[in-house]
Amino acid sequence: MTDTTPFKTSNSPILNCKLKGQFQRNRKKPSSPEQWSERKDKVKAAFKYAWDAYRRDAWGKDEYHPVSKRGTNMINNGQGFTIVDSLDTILLMGLKDEFEEAKAWVRDELNFHQDGEVNLFETTIRVLGGLLSAYDLSGHDSVFLTKAVDLADRLMGAFKTDSGIPYASVHLESGRGVPGHEGGISTTSEVSTIQLEFKYLSYITGDDKYWRVAENVIMKMKDLDTLDGLVPIFINPYSGEFSGDEIRLGSRGDSYYEYLIKQYLQTSKTEPVYKEMYDHAIAGVKKHLLGRTIPSNLLFIGEIRKSSPTNLSPKMDHLVCFLGGTMALSSTEGKTLNSTTFPRSSFSHLEEEDFRIGEEITESCYEMYRQTETGLAAEIVYWVKDKEQIAGRSETEHRPGSDFIINNRDGHNWLRPEAVESLFYMWRFTGDVKYREWGWEIFEAIEKYSKVASGGYSSIHDIRRKDNIAFSDKMETFFLAETLKYLYLLFAPNDVLPLDKYVFNTEAHPLPIFVPPRNLLERPKDGGHQKKALDDQ
Repeated sequence: MTDTTPFKTSNSPILNCKLKGQFQRNRKKPSSPEQWSERKDKVKAAFKYAWDAYRRDAWGKDEYHPVSKRGTNMINNGQGFTIVDSLDTILLMGLKDEFEEAKAWVRDELNFHQDGEVNLFETTIRVLGGLLSAYDLSGHDSVFLTKAVDLADRLMGAFKTDSGIPYASVHLESGRGVPGHEGGISTTSEVSTIQLEFKYLSYITGDDKYWRVAENVIMKMKDLDTLDGLVPIFINPYSGEFSGDEIRLGSRGDSYYEYLIKQYLQTSKTEPVYKEMYDHAIAGVKKHLLGRTIPSNLLFIGEIRKSSPTNLSPKMDHLVCFLGGTMALSSTEGKTLNSTTFPRSSFSHLEEEDFRIGEEITESCYEMYRQTETGLAAEIVYWVKDKEQIAGRSETEHRPGSDFIINNRDGHNWLRPEAVESLFYMWRFTGDVKYREWGWEIFEAIEKYSKVASGGYSSIHDIRRKDNIAFSDKMETFFLAETLKYLYLLFAPNDVLPLDKYVFNTEAHPLPIFVPPRNLLERPKDGGHQKKALDDQ
């Protein structure tokens, strides 16, 4: 890593600002424990409503279109996207009949020996991650491990590059890596968001080849030039170097940062290099990417180019909302704050600052919902830094008094999970009921505007006006795998999947924390194990 200049947090005017709170909220009376249990059950009912419609209209298909009542596949016979992505949610909710039926489909119908190309990242986080989580939560049912090994062996072909940086896709039948469609370039977040899954698979099988190829990617990236730990969003699998100079924590960048801290926690803090890389990157976030809004003084994460780091764009994807929970996770290491055993006063200065940023980003993401007419968030917002930004804007683009602009092309809502994900983390760590209340408001908006009368839930073309709601006829698999799971856990007892025992992959599949055997922790600099793993394959 080239730039190692420490970041002096006390000098940041952005972080020293206080929230003005000009956009006042209506405070509700605290809900009772019985009400939270009822709300948990309502989330479960929503999942069942969505699942039953998928089962009726599209069973076995990768994706579901609830308005037209049909399913589609990403490749010929599908790769189990919806079913496998939903397995652990079904288990958590205690839906036994649904689980047995889904398990039978995985055992009898799921076949990866197909003539088709799949994205390495999406297939890893959804299908491999879903199989591994189901394996763990089902009490180590071999059906899921057998399928996981078969899939991972096919995905290994993506790593057969001169640099060790994988290709974007894989041909499943042959196991051949396939370069990305944008000049062969891979996406930074995609190649660095496969490690939790591959490393856990090595741990449970005893075969280190998955660990070696996945870890090698991060070790290669560690030695590349960065901007205070911040990385461009593209990487070249031929040269092993970053490509372009766009830096953002939204699409193509987000989960690189998420998986740094989660790898550190997954292996019981036995690999401090990942914590060091994460801390370096977060120092870069504080130095280059933070901004404040008017009128409410909300904290946001912007975008820059490496070549002009002082020119902060106020654009923020909903995807960035993962950061609130992730920063809180890094400060607490998964432990719940407690006035006696783990008080917040025990935080170091850095931990307290990171936790505070996590709180503020989570609040800003909640405001992305609350400040719209429908109570649903847009895919992308542009935060208002000054009055000139909103001059001449229509009330549809900028709702009077709000802190952001939603451009005409950005008003869609795909029922994404990142905001409720951070609400879940914040509730677990703080016990502050406001996070549950905020999550319930979001769930109510989903029920009101995204529920399809004939079954299922749909993404929406434009959430900016109540009188202009139109379904885009797609129920993303992450709605079942992530959004409803995090809402369910937000309202469930805190001993369900404790965060000091599990890490969630970026598709919300919980994987257990473990202590790796010594042979997996060996890290030769010459990449010898990487070559051996691929030769064995």
